[in-house]
Amino acid sequence: MAGLAESGSNPDVDLLYDINGLAKDAPHWFDKVMEYVGEYGLLLAMVLLVLWCWWGVRKRGGDNAASSVAALVWAPLAAAVAVLINVPIRGFVERPRPFVDHQGLDVLVDGKTDFSFVSDHATLTMAMGVGLFVANRKFGLVGIGLALLEGFCRVYMGVHYPTDVIGGFALGTAVALLLSPVAMMLLTPLMRAVEGSRRLGWVVRAKGTGEDGRSTASGARSERSLGTEERDLAA
Repeated sequence: MAGLAESGSNPDVDLLYDINGLAKDAPHWFDKVMEYVGEYGLLLAMVLLVLWCWWGVRKRGGDNAASSVAALVWAPLAAAVAVLINVPIRGFVERPRPFVDHQGLDVLVDGKTDFSFVSDHATLTMAMGVGLFVANRKFGLVGIGLALLEGFCRVYMGVHYPTDVIGGFALGTAVALLLSPVAMMLLTPLMRAVEGSRRLGWVVRAKGTGEDGRSTASGARSERSLGTEERDLAA
């Protein structure tokens, strides 16, 4: 299966040249930006997005805080599982990088000697994006958008075919969705145990946040006010 895309007369290769051709026409500084964004930047942005969502969940609290945090924990775990599954897939397909079989590509990243199908970057970002979507629709849509941009960058950089990226999207999505019920069944009790811990409870719920999502300090003030009103009425 090593010759999966050796001919330039197929849509996969044609689209590769069309997208990578944009790099040839772009300024050098823009290519350097795309190189950093496609190799490191979007992965970092995805991690920060998950942390941002987690920060909001723990501040909001509520009786479903443990399950919400469990869903967020699953997002990076899903990415790790998907990449592990990709290891035997790459070894089975043995598809060379596009610049090995096709001339004239503008390759922005050197040192890529491993196989091409499927893209680890596309797999990682889409698994995290879909996992985040399971936890929070708004943040998840942003995460999926970042994953799509990552896929474009990998082809733009000349290190992957479009079908490498599509395969990564499919693998990441499948792992994040299909294994989500099992992951939640295991992670939710764990997060509830963490929530009840004095030392680690802040991971699930911000200090001072009650199970109804309100500040415990505000609740205490409300109880004191109610007690004062009752004494006034009694008098």
